[in-house]
This record gives sequence, structure tokens and C-alpha cells, in this order.
Amino acid sequence: MAKTISRVFIFLVIVLGAFNWIGYTITSMTGGDKKASTGGKVEVTPEFGEGLYWGKGRCFTCHSMGDRGSAVRGPNHGQFGAKFPLAMGSRAVERAKERAKKTGKKFTAVDYLVESMADPGAYVVEGYKNEMAVVFAPPISLGLDEIKAIVAYLQTQGGDLDIEAINKPSEVSQQFYTRIQAAAAAGGGDPAKGKEVYEDNCSDCHKLGGEGGEVGPDLTVAGKKGLKFITDAILKPAQEITPGFETHVLVAKDGRKTVGLKTRDEGNEIDITKADGDVVTITKDKVKELTIDKNASVMPEDLPEALTVKDFRDVLSFMMMQKGK
Repeated sequence: MAKTISRVFIFLVIVLGAFNWIGYTITSMTGGDKKASTGGKVEVTPEFGEGLYWGKGRCFTCHSMGDRGSAVRGPNHGQFGAKFPLAMGSRAVERAKERAKKTGKKFTAVDYLVESMADPGAYVVEGYKNEMAVVFAPPISLGLDEIKAIVAYLQTQGGDLDIEAINKPSEVSQQFYTRIQAAAAAGGGDPAKGKEVYEDNCSDCHKLGGEGGEVGPDLTVAGKKGLKFITDAILKPAQEITPGFETHVLVAKDGRKTVGLKTRDEGNEIDITKADGDVVTITKDKVKELTIDKNASVMPEDLPEALTVKDFRDVLSFMMMQKGK
């Protein structure tokens, strides 16, 4: 009996050892053996960026670095065969020239690397799909300094590190930094997706940069008012009504009631614009009562329920970027 138990125990030890060896081998192949720099203060250095690349950033699940790793879903970031004769640092210099020609803006290697992480769909390498995850949104949720660290790491792959350009960004990189910071402030939203949510749900009633409806307040500088203001404006729109956008309740002498924004009051006529955009015009001699409902907003009451949690985070991050010029 003792011999049987001993043999079973030895067998289990061998099996566990085999599993550990396999796990270690796979981790080493993908580069996951590198310590992930996820705790403590973030350092904008190539070393810290390397830890993020092979750790928290999960870059290695789609990319390889030369002959290190086995991921092929995204371009190899190292020097690898005829397809990638230049490693990422040198490659970024050449790509920056392409982006400058395409956009008409001055692009540096840092600008290209920042853009590739903040807006990967802007330049898709031939032969690959536009399917890179938004690294500053869940589930990866890299912060701005973490992205800077990865940029520093990629620059050192066959290129020259320019830490000053990373920390003192050009106008191009600063636009992306602003997007990443807005996403972080909104709990990890994607401003690009937030723009789509805004256009689908808000643009008919609000103006943004001179375009849109006039039923609600102009949102061109909404980001300057802060995250709490924007959040409350969506979830509790009646809590603080912008002057001039009060909800009016008009009761006609024939008993009909119209609720909405008073958009015109001229001569003998009054226009009430309802939440759906329809305009009701009535002559003043037919008005029985016109009052302001301080506890109501013309903003749709079911909007919060219509938005998913992701939609909400995305549109918050988009609105945080709206600070005018």
C-alpha cells in the first residue's frame, strides 16, 4: 500500500514538473519571461517600456521582436527577413516621412510611434488588418507615461532614443497625448468611439464646433467644465440647466400641452421645440399658461439607459477633449 502511494506521489510530481516546464517554455518563447513593470512609479525609460511590452501591455500577443516571440497577427517590431529589413526604431524614421507626405504635417519618429499606439488605424501596414486593440482603454488600460515608456523601448530597436521628444511632444504627439489623458480621466474610454456615440445620440440637439442642432447648449468647450459636470449633464440633466435652455410647459386654451424649449418668442407667436426636434408654433392669444419646469430637462430621459457602460465611457472621453481653440 505504501509503495502504491509513493508511486502515485512520484507520478504527480513528474506531471506537475512537466506542466511547469511547458509553461516556462511557452512564456519564454513569447517573451513573457520579462518582468512586467506594472507596480510603483512608472519610469519613461526603454527598460520600463520593455517590461510593459512583454507584460501588462500584452504587445507580445500580436507582435514579435525579431526572432524573439512567435506572434504574427501584427507586424514584427524587430529586424526580420526581407519583409522587415529595419527594426522598429529605424523603421519609424521612414514611416514618419510617409506620414508627413500623407498628412502635410511635420512628423517625427516619435510622432509615428505615438500615433501607432493612440490611433493604430491611421496607418495600417500592408498585409495586416486594422484590428489593434485600443491600448489606453480596457482591458489593457495603459496610462500616458506607460505608453511613453513603450515608445522609448521601440525607439531603441535599431534607432536612436529621443527622450526629450517623448517628454516634450510636438503638436502631433500632443494631440494624441490629450486623447489618452481624456480617456484616463473618463475611466478608460476611447475618444474615437465616443465621437461615434456623440454623433448618434447628441448631435441632433447640440452644436459642436459650429455643427449640430440648437435644442441643447453648445458643447464646443464642455471639456473645460470637467468630468463631473459632463457626467451629471448626461445622468442628471435637470440638476443644472444652462440659462436659456429651461424646459417650458405650454398649455393651450383647448387643453393641449406642449413641453420643450422656448426657441422663439416674437410678435404674437411662440415656438416650442420638443425633445424630438419637432417645433410647435402657437399664437399667444391661444395660450392659457406658459411656465418653466425647474425639475425637467428636454434631454431624453432614457439616454442613460440607451448607452452601454462602454458607450458612456467613450463619450465621456470624447467630451473631455472638447475645450475649443
